[in-house]
Order: sequence, then structure tokens, then C-alpha cells
Amino acid sequence: MELPRDLLRTLVAAVDAGTLDGAAQALALTPSAVSQRIRALERQLGRVLLTRTRPVRPTPDGTVLLRLGRQLALLEHEALTELGAEQGTATMRLGVNADSLASWFLPAVAAVARDHDVVVELHREDQERTAALLESGTVMGAVTAQREPVPGCVSSPIGGMRYVAAASPAFAARWLPDGGTADELARAPYVDFDDSDVLQARHLAARGVTGTPPRHLVSASAEFGHAIELGLGWGMLLPSQLETGAFVALDGDPIDVPLHWQRWNLSSTLLDAITDAVVAAAKEATDIVATPAATPARARPAPPRGS
Repeated sequence: MELPRDLLRTLVAAVDAGTLDGAAQALALTPSAVSQRIRALERQLGRVLLTRTRPVRPTPDGTVLLRLGRQLALLEHEALTELGAEQGTATMRLGVNADSLASWFLPAVAAVARDHDVVVELHREDQERTAALLESGTVMGAVTAQREPVPGCVSSPIGGMRYVAAASPAFAARWLPDGGTADELARAPYVDFDDSDVLQARHLAARGVTGTPPRHLVSASAEFGHAIELGLGWGMLLPSQLETGAFVALDGDPIDVPLHWQRWNLSSTLLDAITDAVVAAAKEATDIVATPAATPARARPAPPRGS
């Protein structure tokens, strides 16, 4: 069975645009033609590939083809560029956690953008969930806490981000005068980045706190640190943030979060370039600590359907 490229391209355009009308505009087609192409692909495979919601979303089967369509588009773009054909600008979609984005990741992106005709689309997500962006075909590379490769990807360790429990001096004097004992932490408010942020919970558990202290949510990297500086609560910060003098470190061991770079397992000039840039930036970043050396994990084959 062969999958026509024009049908795959239409599926990708529909997901990217969010609507069939948007895909039609991007492809210079009528909405009816876009709908017919997607239905033709669904009939060929005997599977529903898109949910006709707003925005349209790929089904699990559609996700497989979305990833394939984007991979083929990247390889086609690079091949035609190498042949000297006019191709325009490539789009590089990457997943990254908020603290990496706010500290060391952007220089890697900027280095690639300087040397290649590419625009970058960054998807910010918690490091525990960026691997799902690879699985869905949303991104082609991601900084993730997951070591095991996503099917069709390769994974390499790039070190880890270290976090230290900290508070403003005034907050510490009021709530944590003894440095953050279990009794003090059980009463003191703290700040979480979002509902998937487990760093503060890990510190509480390590200090023997079993209750549920008051919790604030501040879902932006700069504002998260500013909320702690203003005395809203204590939280886990990067060591470089403590160098400003606006915070005091609390008692307890730091927490290291191992990070990995995962990317599609393709022979791609752009993916090689961003991989080299990410690895180099991580090595130079003061907020990245070395983790035990490990051999890059090999890509694992996708499991059989239904397993």
C-alpha cells in the first residue's frame, strides 16, 4: 500500500491550521477538496484519522500519519535544498521545559537560526510531558526527563537541572526561622509552577512533611521566581537565581532532574544541527549539572498495533 504524499500533506495542513478551511487556504484548495482528500485517505486505510472538532485533532491512527507526514516533509525539504531548488524556510518544532527555555535553551536555537534558513516553533511543556509531544508528531525534538526513547526516536543524556529550596529573607524569618523543619514546612505556604510540578512536593516529602500546606500556582518562569521573591511562598529555584541575593537557601538536599534530548531517528541536517547546538549549550550552562555518563539509548521499534 502506498500513501499519496498530497493526502498526507493535507492531513498535516489540517492539523496545523486547526480547521479544514485553514488547511484549504494554506494549500490553495477549496474546503471541499481538503475534506475529500482526508476522506480518501481514511477510506484507503479504513480508519478515522481526524476528529472534526474545533480545532480538528488527529486520532491515535491519525497521529501516526501526522508524524510520518512531517518527517517526509523535512526530508523532502532538505533534499531539494541540497539540489539547489527553491524551497523557502523550513519549520523546526521543538519541545522544551520552562526552566530550560528561560535559562540555556534559547542560545542553542539562536545558533541554528543564524546558520540555517529555518524558523522555530517552541512548545513549552513540563519535562515529564515533552516526550508526549514527540509521540504525537507535534515536535521533532524535545528536552525531556524521559530516558527511554519514544518509538522512532533516539535519546541522549544532556545532564540535569539542580533545584534548591529557597525563600525571600523576610518570608524565611517569618515562616521558616529554623531553616525549614518539617513542622515549619507543614504550615508555610509554597509556590508550584503548575499541577504537574512535583519539585516542591518532593522537597516536602524528603523533609518528612505529610500534610498539605497552602499552595500557590504561578505558571510562568520569571513570575514564579518573582512570587517567591515577593514572599508569596517558598519554592525550588535554580542555583543561579540565588546568586542575585534576593533569596536564602533552606535546609535540605538539592533535587537534580536528569534531562535527555530526544529527536526523530532521521538522517537530517537540521536535526543534526539542533542536536549539536543543544548538547553544546547544555555543556556550557551553569544551571546544568553533570550526571553519570550513559550510552545514548537506541530507538526502539513501535509496538505492534493492539499490543
